[in-house]
Amino acid sequence: QVQLAESGGGLVQAGGSLRLSCAASGRTFASHVMGWFRQAPGKEREFVAAISLAGARTYYSDSVKGRFTISRDNAKNNLLLQMNTLQPADTAAYYCAASKRALGLPTWAYEYEYWGQGTQVTVSS
Repeated sequence: QVQLAESGGGLVQAGGSLRLSCAASGRTFASHVMGWFRQAPGKEREFVAAISLAGARTYYSDSVKGRFTISRDNAKNNLLLQMNTLQPADTAAYYCAASKRALGLPTWAYEYEYWGQGTQVTVSS
């Protein structure tokens, strides 16, 4: 089992940057594909980015490609999301998630078994 805890959210002006961190407990972090999702009020949870077991492969939603970067440090059991050129449309609660799927980079929420509690990101115009 993996327990996840996000941090790093906050209020930022449009065009600014934030870096989200997700600390994982347990010895099996390196055996899970990791992802970031977000959910704005009144909207469904949306895929943001995913990263493979060793970090060699990444995948992004079109809405964040070129602005966000996902990375992981398996030695520190940590997942990061660097967010640049933030826009008001990026305002949402951001969640990290862990998947036991060994192949591919899942983009659907149901493909992830473990979730953090979320951290709020608010981008003002």
